[in-house]
Amino acid sequence: HVQLVESGGGSVQVGGSLTLSCLASGDTIGRYCMGWFRQIPDREREGVASFRFDDGSTYYADSVKGRFTISRDNAKNTVYLQMNSLKAEGTALYYCASLLSGRGTWGQGTQVTVS
Repeated sequence: HVQLVESGGGSVQVGGSLTLSCLASGDTIGRYCMGWFRQIPDREREGVASFRFDDGSTYYADSVKGRFTISRDNAKNTVYLQMNSLKAEGTALYYCASLLSGRGTWGQGTQVTVS
C-alpha cells in the first residue's frame, strides 16, 4: 500500500506563504483520494483540503477557502498544498492522507508555525 512523506513545513510570518509536498511511494496515487489535514495540541484533526473521490473535484475547509490550493502531480506521485496569506491560527502539524477502498494512510506530518 502507499506510504506518504510530507515536507515543506517551517516558520513563516503572518501573511506569508508556504507550499507543502506529500511524496507517495509503494503505489501510484492516481487512483487514491488524497487530502491534507491539520492538528494542534488538544484539538481534533481537521480536514483542510482534499480531492473528492468520485469526480476529483476539490474540497476546502471554510477557514482556508481562497487562500489554500491543493494540487496533485500524478507523474511525480506528489500532492501539494499551496498556502497563502497564512494566519496565526494556521499553526499546526499538517498531515497528508490517502484513501482507497476504505483504507486510509497518514504521513508523519510536517509542522507549520505562523507568527
